[in-house]
Amino acid sequence: QVQLVESGGGSVQAGGSLRLSCAAFGYSYSIYYMGWFRQAPGKEREGVAAIYTGDSSTYYADSVKGRFTISQDSAKNTLYLQMNSLKPEDTAMYYCAADFRGRQLNVIQMLSEPGYNYWGQGTQVTVSS
Repeated sequence: QVQLVESGGGSVQAGGSLRLSCAAFGYSYSIYYMGWFRQAPGKEREGVAAIYTGDSSTYYADSVKGRFTISQDSAKNTLYLQMNSLKPEDTAMYYCAADFRGRQLNVIQMLSEPGYNYWGQGTQVTVSS
């Protein structure tokens, strides 16, 4: 049973930083996709960043490029999202997601919900002005 467990959320002031973690359990694949999504109240869930473990390539939504960095520690089975220069509009519930179906995803799919078949429960990030 695959499990994804996020941590690291919290409240910060604008301009601050947070690092989210996503610990993954119960899988044995070495090549797959993982991503971070967020959902603000009253809005749809949106893709923030994604990584393909086959070549460690990373992809970002335009709204976070240059501020957020996705990375993975394969030895610890942990995905990270380093968030710098946070803005109030970054306030949302952040979710970790993974896809182990062995498909080839394009960039749009990597930042879209249907691209993933496992989801964590989320961790709240609140940025105050």
